[in-house]
Amino acid sequence: MNRFMDVLGAKIAPIAQKIGGNLYLTVLRDAFMLSFPLTMFGSFIVVFNNLPFWPDSLKAQFSTLFGNGQNATMSIMTVFVTLGIGYYFSKAKQVEAIFGAVVSLASFLILTPFFMTVLDGKKEIQASGLLSLDRLGAKGMFLGMIAAFLAAKLYVYFTQKGFVITMPDGVPPAVSKSFSALIPVLGTLLPFLIGNAIMVGVFNTNLHDVIYNIIQKPLTGLGTSLPGTIIAVFFVQFLWFFGLHGQVIVNSVFEPFWQTNGLDNAELLKKGNTALQEHGHIVTKSFMDTFTVSLGGSGSTLIVLILIMVVMTKKQYKEVARLAIAPGIFNVNEPVIFGLPMVMNATLFIPWILAPLVSVVIAYAGFASGLVPLTTGAQVPWTMPAIISGFLATNSIMGSVLQIVQMLAVGLIYLPFLLMIDKSKEV
Repeated sequence: MNRFMDVLGAKIAPIAQKIGGNLYLTVLRDAFMLSFPLTMFGSFIVVFNNLPFWPDSLKAQFSTLFGNGQNATMSIMTVFVTLGIGYYFSKAKQVEAIFGAVVSLASFLILTPFFMTVLDGKKEIQASGLLSLDRLGAKGMFLGMIAAFLAAKLYVYFTQKGFVITMPDGVPPAVSKSFSALIPVLGTLLPFLIGNAIMVGVFNTNLHDVIYNIIQKPLTGLGTSLPGTIIAVFFVQFLWFFGLHGQVIVNSVFEPFWQTNGLDNAELLKKGNTALQEHGHIVTKSFMDTFTVSLGGSGSTLIVLILIMVVMTKKQYKEVARLAIAPGIFNVNEPVIFGLPMVMNATLFIPWILAPLVSVVIAYAGFASGLVPLTTGAQVPWTMPAIISGFLATNSIMGSVLQIVQMLAVGLIYLPFLLMIDKSKEV
């Protein structure tokens, strides 16, 4: 068994490292992290405005008074992601990053309709000069990512090919940089403007609707379905078993889907809790953080540490649990992953893979059955301890109850294997 694991690890590691080091996935990850502090602020506003013990009249008043905290952060997350993609891609290519950021945002906005349908009394009219929040948030996410990468690549191409205006010495640096960026920016924005003109003038549509209906909706549905979620969790665990940071690698692929669903849920909540429960999504960024990671880190190991301290007798295991329990409460579980260890431990391979899969199926079933309210779109920090995080993610005590049920299931799966290694003669 150990020989097989060694051979498999040798095959898997190079592939995982290549995925983890991919420039586009790295840039995308960093772009989402750029928006993290802002979306966290918006998340706190969502939680506060919709606490379950507020009466509906007070919720409506809070939404009027504090709603811009959400509108200016979570609801326009695509703006921050496009800025981040342009910035980090340009920085990686060693060109002026700030211009890469703004040209990526401008390219996305060129493709964005500046009109929307509004009610004039009982009649619907099309008003111009307006930007719809959903196009700057969940609905525009995939187009934003595509446009930002294409714009950043064009800007880098023109800059590195030397299509720049060089100013004489003595010109202030800010002025010199602006003139240097002039031709690359013009060369980048023009194709987007022509492309948008063709879509509007020839096909009478816009790329927002095309990308959303043809690419974003099908991919998001596939990536956030129960099978897609099981696949994501499996690879997180599988990669961690070989000492590779599964969370970072898998999240770089799946996070756009989870984030998009979370933004959808936040927008639905503005229309009321009924709209969220009827039309919302189960698998969101908050779902993945709260009902997988927030149970003690990858692998849901908090209950494992408790079991080690309660049922195992060997001193070395109890010592690992004693040292790992404090960070484990805050879902930092590298001490147990590498200290027990979980990594390359053939005896614990089955529960390490199986327990999180069973746990996420239980969580999905809890939401699908209606026993647990859907996540509100608020992003609860992954370091938030279990029980508290379940309540904050769902605005319901049932979120906390679900986490307890999940941890009990994980503990039952691990228990026989922990007893087995406790009775073994190996030190």
